Amino acid sequence: MNETKELVKKIIEGIQEKKGNKITVVDLTKIQDAICHYFVVCQGGSSTHVGAIADSVVDYVKKNLGDKPLAQDGRTNMEWVAIDHGSVMTHVFMPESREYYRLEQLWNDARLTHIEDIY
Repeated sequence: MNETKELVKKIIEGIQEKKGNKITVVDLTKIQDAICHYFVVCQGGSSTHVGAIADSVVDYVKKNLGDKPLAQDGRTNMEWVAIDHGSVMTHVFMPESREYYRLEQLWNDARLTHIEDIY
C-alpha cells in the first residue's frame, strides 16, 4: 500500500507542476469491489491545460517511479482525460465536465481529501 500512496503523491505533484487545481483524492480502499484504491480528480481551465496536466502526470510518474499508465482515454476532445495506473485512476476535467459527472460524490462512504491549490 505504501507504493500506492507514493503513486498518489507523485500524481499530485505532476498535477501541481502544471497548475492543475481543485485536487481531490478519493480514497476507495474501504469500498468493496472498487475498480482501484484511489481516484485523483482535478481540473484545468482549458482543453489545452487539461492536456498539459495529463501529460505532466504521465511524465512525472514515469520519471520519478518508472511507472507507465496501463491506459489513457479522453485525449481526443480533452474535456475529461482519464489515466489508469492500476491502483490509482487520475481524472483531469474541464470544470463543466467535472460538475456534470461529480465523480467525488459517487461513493458516499469514500473518504475525500482536498489538496490546497499552491498558486
